[in-house]
Amino acid sequence: MQKSAIKRTVDMQIMADWVETGARVLDLGCGRGVLMEFLAQSKKADVIGVDLDVDKITSCIKRGVSAYQGDMMEFMRAFPDDHFDRVICSRTVEELGAPNVVIAEALRVGRALTVGFVNHGYWKNRLDIVWSGRKPKNDVYTTDWHESRPANPATIADFEAFCALKAIRIARRVHLRGDWQTPCAALPNLLAGYALYDLVRGGA
Repeated sequence: MQKSAIKRTVDMQIMADWVETGARVLDLGCGRGVLMEFLAQSKKADVIGVDLDVDKITSCIKRGVSAYQGDMMEFMRAFPDDHFDRVICSRTVEELGAPNVVIAEALRVGRALTVGFVNHGYWKNRLDIVWSGRKPKNDVYTTDWHESRPANPATIADFEAFCALKAIRIARRVHLRGDWQTPCAALPNLLAGYALYDLVRGGA
């Protein structure tokens, strides 16, 4: 199995563990529907996704999962408070122009929100910038600048400070090392390559 596929398997399993059987789930930036298909099969979840990319929506349909092509904010505004048991932002927040607005709306329409993102503060990223003076390229960021994502990178420290500022309660967190498989038990802002958060409304 390729390294990228192993990473996807590990983080999908963690997210699935946080989803109740039969839950109503919204996947923001659902991509090709791999996670939605996994949740539908493993947790019998009632899943729907939203993404701007028409080709990705077509892929979702081929997988047999429901997806809407369009703006995620516009899509969420059509639903009442707490309509979904869980909203998921898996490797999506870094791509958003206003992640604070999307997170607030996701916590309105969902009883819980899963956020997963690459940690820009990972030690290899810091080292690459200091020593080469160029965009990091390593196990965490695998692309050159001209084909790069994300547009708005965040560190674990950034994200946790944001949650404290906005009175968002972190119910659970998982930090993984640069291999995205091994748990990171200490100094996550430096040593973790990937972070997953289970968020709910209300301060800690």
